[in-house]
Amino acid sequence: MAYGLRVSLSIAIVAMTNGSHPHGWSGSAPHSSYSGFAQDAPVYSWSPETQGIILSSFFYGYGLTQALGGYCSGLYGGKPILGSGLLLSSVLTLLVPRAAELGVNFLIGLQVLLGLAEGVIFPAQYTLWAKWAPPLERSRLMNIADAGCTFGTFFALLVAGIICQSLGWPFVFYIFGAVGCAWCLCWFLLVYEDPAHHPWISAREQEYIVSSLAHQGTCHGHSLPLVAMAKSLPLWAITIACFCTDWLFYMLLTSMPTFMSTVLHFDLREVSAALLSAPLLHAVDTIMPGSLLCRTGSSPPCLMSGMGWGTSWLGCWPISS
Repeated sequence: MAYGLRVSLSIAIVAMTNGSHPHGWSGSAPHSSYSGFAQDAPVYSWSPETQGIILSSFFYGYGLTQALGGYCSGLYGGKPILGSGLLLSSVLTLLVPRAAELGVNFLIGLQVLLGLAEGVIFPAQYTLWAKWAPPLERSRLMNIADAGCTFGTFFALLVAGIICQSLGWPFVFYIFGAVGCAWCLCWFLLVYEDPAHHPWISAREQEYIVSSLAHQGTCHGHSLPLVAMAKSLPLWAITIACFCTDWLFYMLLTSMPTFMSTVLHFDLREVSAALLSAPLLHAVDTIMPGSLLCRTGSSPPCLMSGMGWGTSWLGCWPISS
């Protein structure tokens, strides 16, 4: 759900700007005059630099609340932090069309707030997995959950282009924001912080989970071992690997739709269709290593590297061909 909210602007901005018009049309008009889009949708004459600032402003806020989200999840629980972050993200998504009408500065500010809200979601998720996932199943369960991000991206890419051309780009944010609010309602009603508080879990499953987690810590305290973290080589290795992976993936999601529309002159539905292969292959690449780790307890580095390179190449091949 979070990735569906995040990628919606990347697709919708093609219809929001005059870059979606043929022959480099550079005028400004209150409503769309291009027959490929709904006639009542506003169009803005933002420059490519302005579009880049709008799309990147999300990450200004996103990077600030990662550590804060993990720390607060350890203190107050992952369920309220994750649910609140996604609920706020959904409400802010509903306000995107209004912010665009008020001006670029309002839209940039809204995107920063959206990044701040979504920044707590992933750390809170991992806090919940620490309470629910047995160690021998944790890699597989967490990778399956992370694959949901790419399936959310797949769904957003598939649907957003159709909505833009049939209903108008504002409805992308209205529909996605409304679905996000409904999802949060289900989250607060059906999700529980740990097995001990779940009313429907079987006694056998509860005992298995609790016993498997008996030897791990339950509270991080009120201080962080910052010096030890700064000296940890494994932590730096994970940080650099995640940074490089996210840089490529977010660049694809954020900038590729605009590039394919303005430079390659793809129709918006063609943009959505061309980008679908990347999240699907990324989901496969996410699930398979975790399953192998759970089955064997370890996995050959060459196999993991080969899977990563292979799926990355396959994901880019349909776009480049």
